[in-house]
Amino acid sequence: MSSVSSTYFDAASAFPLHPAASQALAAALADGWADPSKLYGAARRARQLLDASREAVAAVIGARPDEVSFTANGTQAVHAAVLGGLRGRSRAGNVFVHSAIEHSAVLHAAELHERDGGRAVPVGVDRAGRVDVDAFDEAVAAPGVALAALISASHEAGTVQPVGAVAALCEEAGVPLFVDAAQSAMWPGGIEPGWSLLSLSARKWGGPPGVGVLAVRHGTRWETPWPSDANEAGRVPGAVNLPSVVASAAALRAAAAEAAELEARLRALTALVRERVPLLVPDVEVVGDPDERLPHLVTFSCLYVDGEAILSALDREGFAVSSGSSCTSSTLRPSHVLEAMGVLSHGNVRLSLHRDVAAEDVERFLEVLPPLVARLREESGVTGL
Repeated sequence: MSSVSSTYFDAASAFPLHPAASQALAAALADGWADPSKLYGAARRARQLLDASREAVAAVIGARPDEVSFTANGTQAVHAAVLGGLRGRSRAGNVFVHSAIEHSAVLHAAELHERDGGRAVPVGVDRAGRVDVDAFDEAVAAPGVALAALISASHEAGTVQPVGAVAALCEEAGVPLFVDAAQSAMWPGGIEPGWSLLSLSARKWGGPPGVGVLAVRHGTRWETPWPSDANEAGRVPGAVNLPSVVASAAALRAAAAEAAELEARLRALTALVRERVPLLVPDVEVVGDPDERLPHLVTFSCLYVDGEAILSALDREGFAVSSGSSCTSSTLRPSHVLEAMGVLSHGNVRLSLHRDVAAEDVERFLEVLPPLVARLREESGVTGL
C-alpha cells in the first residue's frame, strides 16, 4: 500500500460533500425528520424546509418552485423525464430522438422504450463531441417524434452542447426537449433556456448521494411512468429524504455562489493538463473541445496502455481518477461516448477536479504520469516511443 494520501480527481462522478451541505444536513436531521404532509408543528417545520429547498433549487436552474420535484437520485430523475415525457406525448408519436453521447441512464430508458414498441433515433456528434445540429434538426422534424434529449455537457469528454440552438429547433418542430444538466448545473450559464424537462444529480455539486431533481415546465405533456402517488405533485412515488434534500439545496446554492471564481481556477488547471500531457507522454490524444468545455474536466487517451492498468497504477500513487464512463467501465466495453466521437478509447483517463484541488496536486500528477505510462508500456512490450 502506498503511503501517499489519495488525491481525488473524480468529481464528475461525485463532488466531495460541500461544507454547506454538511452543516445543513446536521441541522435538518434535528429539525426535518417529521412527515411534511402532516399538520402538527414538527411536520410544518419539515414542510417549511422542503419548500425552502425547492425554492432554492428553482432559483438556480431558472424554474418555478412548483415545476421542481425531488427524486431518489439522478438516474431516477432521468428515467422519469424520458419515460414520462414519452408517455405524455404518446398521441403525438413514439419516436425518441437523442444524441449518441447521452448518459447511460438515457440510453437504458431508450432501450426500454424500444422494447415496449417505440423507436429511438440517435444523432451523431463530431470528433470534438459536439452534436450535429443539422442532423438533430432533421430528426426532430420527422413525423411521430414525441420527445428529444440532449445532455448539457458530455460527462466524459467535457464538451458543452449547443442546447440553446437545439431547443429552438425543437420548439419550431413542436417537440419538447429533455436536458440532462447534471454536470453543468453549478457552473455559470450551465443551464441554457428552452428546455421542457430537466434532470439533475446532487452528487455532482457537492450534495449528499440519494437526491436527484426532476423539473417539468408548465405546459409540457408529461405523465408519471409509475403508479399514482401523492408525493412531489404526483411525479415521484414515496417520501423524499428531507434531510438530504435540504443539504443538497444548500450545497447547490453555495456552489453556485462561488462558481465563477472556482470556474476560472479549475479551467486554468485543466488547460494545463490539456497542454502538458501530449508534450510529456508520446502517443496521447486529448479529447473534447478545447474551448467550449466544462471547466473542471479533461480526458485523454494513451495508446498501447490498458485503461484499467493506468487507473490502478495511478491509484497506487495516490490519484483517484476515472476511465471512460464511470457507468460503463465495469462492462469491459469501450465508452459509447468516445466511440461516437471516433476518438481513441484505449488507455482512457478522465480527470475531473473539485473545489479543494490545488495547483500542486495537478503538478504532481504531471510529474507522476509520464514515467508511469512508460513503465506500463514497457511491461506490455511496447518500447522505443
